Amino acid sequence: MPLAVGTLSSLLTKNSMENFAMLQKPTFAPPGFLFPVVWTILYVLMGIASYLVLTSGKPTGNALIVYGIQLVFNFFWSILFFNLGLCMFAFLWLVLLWLLILLTTVLFYQILKPAGYLMIPYLLWVTFAGYLNLGICLLN
Repeated sequence: MPLAVGTLSSLLTKNSMENFAMLQKPTFAPPGFLFPVVWTILYVLMGIASYLVLTSGKPTGNALIVYGIQLVFNFFWSILFFNLGLCMFAFLWLVLLWLLILLTTVLFYQILKPAGYLMIPYLLWVTFAGYLNLGICLLN
């Protein structure tokens, strides 16, 4: 599921990396080729985490619902930032996404610790993406 979301999102924003390359970026901004690599790894980790929760045999409560909602937020962030150029709105959207990822991580951890651990790199990367998003807003 997360790989499908990521693939569709990248297809909808595929021409955006040229525009992204022309923007002034904050210190520590990675090269553009790194983003698809990192996101692919993160989507695989998210998929494994959600699969572990789904097949844990334990009550999942709202964990998978929150997980699904954060995937929707993840999908729309790149459209808001790249396609629509709504830099500050995208940053606020990213803050909400970060909170949803944190909640998902906690809920997954409560169900199955390894599933929660698998979400941590995603949370850290979105933290870094927030830094980049806000930096780009301020510099451009």
